[in-house]
Amino acid sequence: MSYSRHFLDFQGSSIPSSMKKLVVTKLSQNFREAERRSGERFVGINASDINYSAGRYDASVKPPFDIGFEGVGDVVALGLSASADYTVGQAVAYVKAGSFAEYTVVPAKQAVPLPSVKPEFLTLMVSGATAYISLKELGELSEGKKVLVTAAAGGTGQFAVQLAKKAKCHVIGTCSSDEKGGFLKSIGCDRTINYKTENVESVLRKDYPEGVDVVYESVGGKMFDLALNSLATKGRLIVIGFIAGYQNPTGLQPVKAEFLPAKLLKKSASIRGFFLNHYLSEYKMAMKDLLKMYERGDLVCEVDFGDMSPEGKFTGLESVFRAVDYMYMGKNIGKIVVELPHSVNSKL
Repeated sequence: MSYSRHFLDFQGSSIPSSMKKLVVTKLSQNFREAERRSGERFVGINASDINYSAGRYDASVKPPFDIGFEGVGDVVALGLSASADYTVGQAVAYVKAGSFAEYTVVPAKQAVPLPSVKPEFLTLMVSGATAYISLKELGELSEGKKVLVTAAAGGTGQFAVQLAKKAKCHVIGTCSSDEKGGFLKSIGCDRTINYKTENVESVLRKDYPEGVDVVYESVGGKMFDLALNSLATKGRLIVIGFIAGYQNPTGLQPVKAEFLPAKLLKKSASIRGFFLNHYLSEYKMAMKDLLKMYERGDLVCEVDFGDMSPEGKFTGLESVFRAVDYMYMGKNIGKIVVELPHSVNSKL
């Protein structure tokens, strides 16, 4: 694939005449089945990559289509409209379908200037922004509120924990290992619950008999039911995902919905869904604040390159499949990031 016609300075750039990328050729919740490789930058892995490959976000999109939501890299060529604001060699990040590729055409208005190409910046693009905007717009956080974060050591959970602590809340985080619990404590989590060794429902009932004020929920299924039952009076449950069901044909795990109206009424509680695309008007301000916090050293952006995975670090497009599997096995601490080969530097 050639992008030469898009750029004024193509002849002076280092863009090759062809490139490799991942393309969805068949709608499926099985990521390996849906994608194939067609033809240095960092790209992020998201639980919702499977939803996209399964065609759940936009029924009008038919295969083949590009996959991957976010990336960071260097600009290698510019269109006329972009040349006023960007320069070749500048580091930028972006959120746009098609990031699982060696080169990507990004509209200038969708690019976020960065000080350098660092994987930590990538953690903020979707995962960080989701936590920041949802808690700000829907969480109504204030000092002393009790906040439960499910999958707290994951890509977005790590930010929900830290942002809730910055609001002076008491934060409880669920996780699946003592190692993850240690990480959560290191970023300020007040109470960690390893659901492999502790009964989450019993812990919450014993330690928080009046319930929790806010739940940042991304697991779904039984965890959703448990979180709903743990809400305090006027509590708020924010649903940002339900990863437990994404690999199912329907994308869902069953929940006990038959008593939902009564449960909400009894506690004057509420459930709010959050999808980042519906809050794009808040995105630039969120990114500005998150970048400032990171650069001041006030925000931990944990990156997991898969160094501890059986086949080692996630490097190259081929490793995207391993990275998705690694996430669904619940192994990651922080945001899973894939590094594309050094021989093909980040090119946007």
